[in-house]
Amino acid sequence: MALAFDRQTDAGRGLALDIDHVSHGFDLGTRQLQVLDDVSINVKPGEFVALLGPSGCGKSTLLRLAAGLEQPLRGELREDGELIRKPNPDRILVFQEATLFPWLTVRRNIATGLDARGVLNEQEHRIDEVLKLVRLEGFGDAFPHQLSGGMAQRVAIARALVNDPKLLLLDEPFGKLDSLTRLSMQNELLQLWKDVGFTALLVTHDVEEALLLADRVIVFSNRPARIVSELVVEKPHPRRRDDADLVHLRQTLLEQLGVAHAV
Repeated sequence: MALAFDRQTDAGRGLALDIDHVSHGFDLGTRQLQVLDDVSINVKPGEFVALLGPSGCGKSTLLRLAAGLEQPLRGELREDGELIRKPNPDRILVFQEATLFPWLTVRRNIATGLDARGVLNEQEHRIDEVLKLVRLEGFGDAFPHQLSGGMAQRVAIARALVNDPKLLLLDEPFGKLDSLTRLSMQNELLQLWKDVGFTALLVTHDVEEALLLADRVIVFSNRPARIVSELVVEKPHPRRRDDADLVHLRQTLLEQLGVAHAV
């Protein structure tokens, strides 16, 4: 069966994301906690961009703004030129935790977005398509407690892909996986991005992960997050971890993150 998600036949499926002078913070009662300070990023359709920075600096908040879950205090975010004012299936956020409903099967977990949009009857066939994409054929009737951590995260990604998103917002999606599973999932995500053609914005603390996956790496300062630098990774995929150029770029990024003597 031909898949509905084919980068070759559906070129340009990814959307353009423009983040224009965005500042944001939270009211803590007696004071305002500023987490983003005048951040501007332009992401091209189909581009893979990684966001690096210290924990708590505001990277995840930026993803929530891009998803339309919150509105910035200042500045604007646009998708394909239109203001982002609320959540939309075009923009899907994937969290570090798989957050599956334990009482639902894999198929029913994947179906939740389609059901909420009222299109499950017409698009139920897409569940089988995304199960094949994430290599979970045969696990549709399994329950979350029967899955490994990596398999559960693949279900979470399938739940996002079934909505045919144009922008996938990834908040450390592999942060709690063991190292071998994480390496495997990185390769799988890269292949999905190549096959499907969505735009990807990835928050990670793993410098190597950013260099292996992204077209461009953006480095943030401590909170409130400001952009420290942007680095274009011109190496074609697949990339080798021991590539001399990537090793050099890794050291450069670590120095920008204040870890000058890391090995």
